[in-house]
Amino acid sequence: MDYPDILHHGAKDGVTGSCHPLLMDTEHSLLIDCGLFQGAEISAEGKSAADRLAIEFPLDTIQALVATHVHIDHVGRIPYLLAAGFKGPILCSEPSAKLLPIVLEDAFKLGFSRDQKQVERYLKLVEQRIIALPYKTWFTLHDSERLICRIRLQRAGHILGSAYVEIDLHYPETGKKKRIVFSGDLGAPHAPLLPAPKPPYRADILVIESTYGDRLHEDRRTRRKRLEGVIEQALANNGTVLIPAFSIGRTQELLYELEGIIHSKKIDAGRKGQTSRAARDPSIPSVGKAGVGGGSTVEIDWPTLPIILDSPLASRFTRVYRELKPFWDNEALQRVKQGRNPLGFEQLLTVDSHQAHLAMVRHLAATARPAIVIAGNGMCSSGRIVNYLKAMLHDPRHDVLFIGYQAQGTPGRAIQMYGERGGYVYFDGERYKIGAKINTIGGYSAHADQKGLLGFVRRMRSWPSQVRIVHGERIKAHYRQAHRNLELSIPSGRNDA
Repeated sequence: MDYPDILHHGAKDGVTGSCHPLLMDTEHSLLIDCGLFQGAEISAEGKSAADRLAIEFPLDTIQALVATHVHIDHVGRIPYLLAAGFKGPILCSEPSAKLLPIVLEDAFKLGFSRDQKQVERYLKLVEQRIIALPYKTWFTLHDSERLICRIRLQRAGHILGSAYVEIDLHYPETGKKKRIVFSGDLGAPHAPLLPAPKPPYRADILVIESTYGDRLHEDRRTRRKRLEGVIEQALANNGTVLIPAFSIGRTQELLYELEGIIHSKKIDAGRKGQTSRAARDPSIPSVGKAGVGGGSTVEIDWPTLPIILDSPLASRFTRVYRELKPFWDNEALQRVKQGRNPLGFEQLLTVDSHQAHLAMVRHLAATARPAIVIAGNGMCSSGRIVNYLKAMLHDPRHDVLFIGYQAQGTPGRAIQMYGERGGYVYFDGERYKIGAKINTIGGYSAHADQKGLLGFVRRMRSWPSQVRIVHGERIKAHYRQAHRNLELSIPSGRNDA
């Protein structure tokens, strides 16, 4: 075998389950991500759900796991990796080092045990393994007479802590050198909170995601106006806007944008000499220990519109996001300097307990009062958003707004596809009619679009001789295309691609 070589045990013919071993020589390898499969990909290739969780590659040569970011489709199989016997370090960025234990605690509770003592032992093990790497700094993983391996993380702009990975390999005996770059998930330019990714100077081999490689996003100004428009239309219908959102990344971006809209509306109202009502409307139910009470429907404008964050996990991530302000971009930091709180504004109501959640569902379903609900999970396959959809999806007064990618086989994809046709979707084996209006704003994707992905490659000073395209929907035709000595390949079922 000619080294280095790359295998693909996930995200080679779909958008989830990222897992890529880099074989550096016969005795040393590096694992880039170890994520869960989601949606239809859970049972792809005729495998059972249990098979898709299995670690199907040897661990004896793996020197370390590099986590590009903490989304579950990139790190969700780490509990299974540890259970299979992996004893190496977990390398990630400094923000990811704070976020990863929260994600893995949730994954452990879902897949293994909710026993608190077991959870605490597991988290202690994880925290002992994590090595937090500062951005832009080389880290020597291995140095011997046969192989030198250095790793550097660069900002990817996808979510807080996300990174693309530069790996320098040097084989002293032959003098051979290779630089391999794994993109992880790349962020869209001009996204809230995070600086846009800057491409590497060079790469010999590039493994790049392609989630939105076939389309272009709306620009930020357009998507913000659409967000305003969708919500105002829902308010005109005296309904609630339900937004399925991923707990980390998308939720915080959305809160940031909503704070910006509300802030501008307050300024407009002040200019017109209007007196804004108190942000916390008394008719919105309390979500404290006593649960949710009733309340009459009242007319609401933007400065008083309740934004309901109904996701304990998203609330935890949002708190950590606030703690990691040094990693925000300049625009976000300017808001803070102005005395604003982009992720903790007055209108934001959080729902913590399950009892309060169920009471909020009942209240909004009964009153159809104007409100925005952000709840997990992003693809509607589980989580608190499912209870809202079961109770409210049939009602044409409400809107469902998708701001994230909906993988094949998920309820979210079914609602997107069949909502406008008066279709239906299944939850827990029961059929639910889709009567609510369905909207999608693609510009809120945390992924780079076609232009961004191509720009990531083209702006390199020294182009890669090989680009491997992963993390996209299944493409049946395997192709290779030569362009300026550039070989493009889509990894096939064979690992040699």
